Amino acid sequence: MSKDKRVQTNLMTEGSVWKSILFFSVPLILGNLLQQMYNTVDSIIVGNCVGDSALAAVGSSSSLIYLLIAFSQGASVGAGIVVSQFLGAEERENVQDAVHTALAVSVLLGIVLTAAGILFTPQLLAWMKTPSDVMEESVLYLKIYSGGLIFNIIYNMAAGILNAVGNSKRSLLYLAAASVVNIGLDLLLISGLKMGVSGAALATDISQAVSCVLSLVFLMRVQADYRVSLRRIRFKKAMVVKIVRIGLPAGIQNMVISLSNVIMQSGINSFGKKAMAGFSAYMKIDGFNILPVLSFSMAVTTFVGQNFGAGNKERMKKGMWVTLVMGLIYTIVTGVLLLVFASQIVGLFNKDAQVIRYGVLATRYFCPFYFILSILHGLAGTVRGTGRTIPPMVILLASLCIFRIAAMKIIVPHFDTIDSIYILYPISWLIGAVLMVLYVWKGKWQEHL
Repeated sequence: MSKDKRVQTNLMTEGSVWKSILFFSVPLILGNLLQQMYNTVDSIIVGNCVGDSALAAVGSSSSLIYLLIAFSQGASVGAGIVVSQFLGAEERENVQDAVHTALAVSVLLGIVLTAAGILFTPQLLAWMKTPSDVMEESVLYLKIYSGGLIFNIIYNMAAGILNAVGNSKRSLLYLAAASVVNIGLDLLLISGLKMGVSGAALATDISQAVSCVLSLVFLMRVQADYRVSLRRIRFKKAMVVKIVRIGLPAGIQNMVISLSNVIMQSGINSFGKKAMAGFSAYMKIDGFNILPVLSFSMAVTTFVGQNFGAGNKERMKKGMWVTLVMGLIYTIVTGVLLLVFASQIVGLFNKDAQVIRYGVLATRYFCPFYFILSILHGLAGTVRGTGRTIPPMVILLASLCIFRIAAMKIIVPHFDTIDSIYILYPISWLIGAVLMVLYVWKGKWQEHL
């Protein structure tokens, strides 16, 4: 590989393990936090300038948005693993085929999911038991947001490619640009032009288009093995099969877990718009804990993928332990800080005492247990890097989906308190972490498929 190409590609098959993972993780974490920040700014401006009904509308749409894009995120995971393994094995032509096929898949998914989001929004929100006093604004927000889903999906795939080759700094740079655009448009459209939830959705769509275009322009200009040519973006059958085989379990996992979150949200909705607004506010705070955990998981997936391709199993194990330690330190520190300043942070979104009470209550059920979630995702990311995406899928579906849905149907109706919904989250994390530890301990995940 030429010197110019090495500048744009970060192979993690040699050198310090903890430095490789940390330096790769930091841009991912900052990028995810930037993305969460501009989503949070949406909610703060909406909650203070429009009201708690609008905050509830924006918040209740989030779980549906995640449901719509969940499968495409799984596809980007699969593509990233494939690219990282070919890169580690130094198979240039396969890297090219994987990159262009991945982008073709993202365009197709973007078109399908954009249309689905626009067409089925009212039915989905009604199924979630969205209160009538929030329904109109929820439908408006989600339909406009869905119009820009294609940009979100193509960007996620482009970012997955950049992350797979170790160039996570680029993802950070483009998310920073999108964040500035989003916050500026929020202030203009919501606070200035009084466009309400439609302004919030439109600001997000435009900012996602910015990050999408910037990432594609870079991929078309970079002097490296993963350079993109628009003429080469097409489906290569063998590569589609490989990406789908690895990415499909992650896609199914994301979709079903998102579906379980929709069901959980419908339970929250049954307590009224104050509960919806308080939970919505907390979910924005929750992202500042969960997204870095997912960033560590993504980093170790790329790290393991490259080292698996290079045949370095011992280095893979070291990467796993380093990731677990980093995740534990981060979640313990931030969990404590969020518990201490819970009321002040939730109060940024809305000044209503009841809204704040619901948000603060969520911190007490979530924050002490984020370290368990870091173990679950750290180990799942490690196993995915070897191309074995089915075992993590099964474990995450069993714990974060099947258990939650069963509990919502069987246990929660006997208590009729929002506490009974909140507590399901840490219990499901614990079940998943125990199962994941057992699999890593006893499973044959380090062998080639």
